[in-house]
Amino acid sequence: MARISYSQFSQWVQCPHKWKLQYIDGYGQFTDNIYTMFGSSIHECIQLYLKVMYSDSIKKANELPLEEVLMLEMKKNYLEAKDKFEEQLTNPEEMKEFYHQGCQIIDDFKKKRGQYFSKKGYELVGIEKPLNYKLPNNINFVGFMDVVMKDTIRDRIKIIDIKTSTMGWNKWMKADKNKTNQLLLYKQFYSKQYNFPIDKIDVEFFIVKRKLYENMDFPQKRIQTFVPANGTPSLNKVNVSLKEFIDECFTDEGKHNEQHIYKKIVSTKNCKYCDFKDKPELCDRKKN
Repeated sequence: MARISYSQFSQWVQCPHKWKLQYIDGYGQFTDNIYTMFGSSIHECIQLYLKVMYSDSIKKANELPLEEVLMLEMKKNYLEAKDKFEEQLTNPEEMKEFYHQGCQIIDDFKKKRGQYFSKKGYELVGIEKPLNYKLPNNINFVGFMDVVMKDTIRDRIKIIDIKTSTMGWNKWMKADKNKTNQLLLYKQFYSKQYNFPIDKIDVEFFIVKRKLYENMDFPQKRIQTFVPANGTPSLNKVNVSLKEFIDECFTDEGKHNEQHIYKKIVSTKNCKYCDFKDKPELCDRKKN
């Protein structure tokens, strides 16, 4: 049975030809960098805090040495990535800068935690809670939800996805369906897999900022929350796109469709950061 994740679907949405080069032809693999290593480390810190807060107490969570945890996680992620890739991923000064910014995020999170997470009327359902939902064409959608909370008073579920960002999400980022559709699929598959009414499931992006704007006349927060449109029209749109992805890329038996001609989506945004931009033998960057 084939297994797909949101990142795979997202890559196809960006450029089917790039998806084909990676998943069918076996070229190019995602490489770690300072941003992914930092993001993973901050995830660990926030998730650890929430685990202790809801399983024990807020006092115990506040006593956690999260700055030390952050340093250990960044070192661990760096060493693991260094073993996989030959090129230099970062330098000591950049690591120090990101670590200092991470400590500021942790400090702000602990001070403002009550605005986002409360023990009164809420319980923690899971951290990295798994999704494994069967789709057509002998395919399983797999994923892990960062944080799942339950409102015990209103009997509602909230799925929270933690994102790290340089300076937060602007209006264009919020409008990017390739970012926000992730939680829409999680909402649907959680409802079906765990037999919970979909109209009682909320979704939210929990965005932490590494940097703040300088010389501003108003106070700024390092935490930003964003709730994407997730009603029936939005859910239907992402379902149509997911069905197109499955029909185009997989056979009825769940094998990759190697006969299909995968179109290139050529644009400045897509091609600038593409793994294959300097490999004309794999992509000539011409529309087909």
